[in-house]
Amino acid sequence: MFKEETVTVQPTFDAVKIQMIHAEATSAAKAAVQKMLDDWRAKTGGNEYGEPMYCGFAWVDVKVRSNSKLGKALQSVGFKKSWESGYLQLWDPAQHRGQSMDCKETGAQAYADVFRSYGIEMYMGSRAD
Repeated sequence: MFKEETVTVQPTFDAVKIQMIHAEATSAAKAAVQKMLDDWRAKTGGNEYGEPMYCGFAWVDVKVRSNSKLGKALQSVGFKKSWESGYLQLWDPAQHRGQSMDCKETGAQAYADVFRSYGIEMYMGSRAD
């Protein structure tokens, strides 16, 4: 009788696949920010700035070697080396042109969620200004 073995296959991502995922993730991030702002305005009536007043930054982190195939593909869409060794980061993936940390976090989380759906472990990070 043969012993049954489980083999885990890691998906491979080339630059074209990463560009497609990046485009999908960016679109999802922008849509999430717009939905959040629409909901916020409906609930609060908004303010003179058009967004919540808590300023800050948000980004996504992915643990990957920068010289790997995946690392190079991510860098081709704008990821940069993080201050933390072994990570790449993309700041403000929703490209929100305001200062609201709520908006930036919402966009970064939506962006990371799309990449996770493809099997790439990516997480949102943020800090107040």
